[in-house]
Amino acid sequence: MKNTDKKKGRELQIFKFYEVSDDKLVRKKRDCPRCGKGVFMAEHSDRSTCGKCGFTEFVHKTKTKKG
Repeated sequence: MKNTDKKKGRELQIFKFYEVSDDKLVRKKRDCPRCGKGVFMAEHSDRSTCGKCGFTEFVHKTKTKKG
């Protein structure tokens, strides 16, 4: 089995979600707490969003004062 897309010859996107380390499968992205395992959340600069149900978690960044 090739790990390429049929149309453009590029790598399949699903291989970006998993990593193998020490003979174990590790998920790179978070799972949606509403939908359960297998549904990943998109990572934006200020939030994580589920593409299936629309669940969103915002990241609180602390502002540092200069001076």
